[in-house]
Formats: sequence, structure tokens, C-alpha cells
Amino acid sequence: MTRAALALLARSLLLLLLVVAPLGSQGTSRDADEVKATLVQMWAAIEAGDAERYATFVHPDFTQFGENDPYLAEGKEAEVRSMTAYLKRATGVHTDMHNAQVTVRGNVAWITYYWTDGGVLEGKRFSSHGKSTRIFVKEGGKWLCIHGHYTNGT
Repeated sequence: MTRAALALLARSLLLLLLVVAPLGSQGTSRDADEVKATLVQMWAAIEAGDAERYATFVHPDFTQFGENDPYLAEGKEAEVRSMTAYLKRATGVHTDMHNAQVTVRGNVAWITYYWTDGGVLEGKRFSSHGKSTRIFVKEGGKWLCIHGHYTNGT
């Protein structure tokens, strides 16, 4: 089994254990609102070109399947490096969320949504759309994004 497959399997098992295990509160509408607001704040940091602020919302164990990534990307440091490089090439980026659904189970939450975005990348206007799932964990009273999976198109 590849390293990426093992990492995905481990993350899936962890999520399953957290969802199935008795965790007390199943979450409140306030938790769901906080998760959605955290994602919007992540996007606001990108729109401001602020990779440092963006990093404050990313969990150290972050992983993702990006829109065009053939393999699982692993680690907060890799994500912040990637975002920093992107922000050097992109300006005027704006992302909107559509039909968001948030599920909270204790200190784990996931949000599914459709997105549209646009801006200027390397001097050329772009726009795109797709669907996404992000997983958040609440640590130290703060929701942090621990995993993202994004696809282009709907």
C-alpha cells in the first residue's frame, strides 16, 4: 500500500472513530456557524494575500487532495509553502460558497459545498467552479482545517 493510501486510510479510520465514539455533544448550530465562518476567514486571508493569517486556520497534520494534484499533499508546512507561492502569482482572488452543509460530531466537523472563484493568475483572468469537502477539528477552542478535497467542475 502506498504512503498516500495509508495516510488516507488512517485519517478515514480516525474520523470514523471520532464520529462513532461517544463524544458527548453532537455539536450546535453555533459550532456549524463557526466552521463555516472559519472557512470564510481562510478565504479572506487568501483574498488579502496573507499566507501567515491563512496558516492560523490550518492544522499541523493537514492533508489535501487538490483540484489538480495527482497525490495526497501532506503537512501544514507544505500547504503554507504552496499557498505562499500561489499568492505570489495570483491577485484579486475571490471565492464564494454555495449550498454549504455542515455536520458537527463533537470536536470534528465537515463541510461540503460548491464553490466559484475568480481573479488574476499570472496576469490572466480566471474563473472556476467545483465542489469540496473539508474536515475541521476543534483544538484549543478553535476550529482548524485538517483535510480538504476539491474537484473542478460540477
